[in-house]
Amino acid sequence: MKVPISIIIPVKNEEKNLKKSLSSVLWADEIFVVDSNSTDKTLEIANDFKTKIVQFEFNGTWPKKKNWSLENLPFKNEWVFVLDADEVLHNDAEEEFRKIVTASNQPNVGYWINRRFMFMGKWLENAYYPNWNLRLFKHKLGRYEKLTEIDTQSGDNEVHEHVFVEGKTAHLRTEMDHYAFPSVDVFVEKHNRYSNWEARVSVDRFLNEKSTLQQGNVNKRRLIKKISQKLPFRPTLRFLYVFLWQKGFLDGKEGYYFARMHAMYEMLCVAKTFEMKKCTNRK
Repeated sequence: MKVPISIIIPVKNEEKNLKKSLSSVLWADEIFVVDSNSTDKTLEIANDFKTKIVQFEFNGTWPKKKNWSLENLPFKNEWVFVLDADEVLHNDAEEEFRKIVTASNQPNVGYWINRRFMFMGKWLENAYYPNWNLRLFKHKLGRYEKLTEIDTQSGDNEVHEHVFVEGKTAHLRTEMDHYAFPSVDVFVEKHNRYSNWEARVSVDRFLNEKSTLQQGNVNKRRLIKKISQKLPFRPTLRFLYVFLWQKGFLDGKEGYYFARMHAMYEMLCVAKTFEMKKCTNRK
């Protein structure tokens, strides 16, 4: 019997990842693949797995793909799980999810899941681990935070926005593997876009003096980020955080390169933010 849960998978040209991702949730009662006009074999793969395909047209600002999906998809189940195309659930997920969504006295409305980052063909057991994300929740009670209304030039999918829910949350035992960076090229391309988001949101907050408070882990992350953005030598500190504090050095050469490349990403964020503020002050 299928698990009464709806899976949301946002995609665009994900032929290299989608099959593995879909194969990990075949036990789900309903799977939505939310596409952005893919030009590769993404839709062919989605059709092979008999998923429900929906096209998303981005207006350039808000809402982005995941939040739009939560607002507009015709879910037949109360619970949803948001799964990126480069993520794969473990085999024990089916049993744990079934117990949660079928429980008659369920006290929680959302669950956090831990991700294992795969980099250069290896699981980084220390750098960026643990990495908790709130992905399983009752769809009527959860939405992605809205941090800005400007065009961040980072694509049509949420980058660093988090889900917040109305009610109690807990943590799952099962984990999932995150194949976000199969190569250095992909890491560089993605983090160039991510740094666009970081810089534009930072400048928007600077100009409008906005502050966003969310729940639990998210508040803590936001506070750490806010403090870190005021510190000097941010790229160096980012490297030391990943390589030493998170013990990335125990992950070998892969951990070293991972830390170095995140320092590079931090430099992009700093430089782009400085450039945008300088251009804004000239106006």
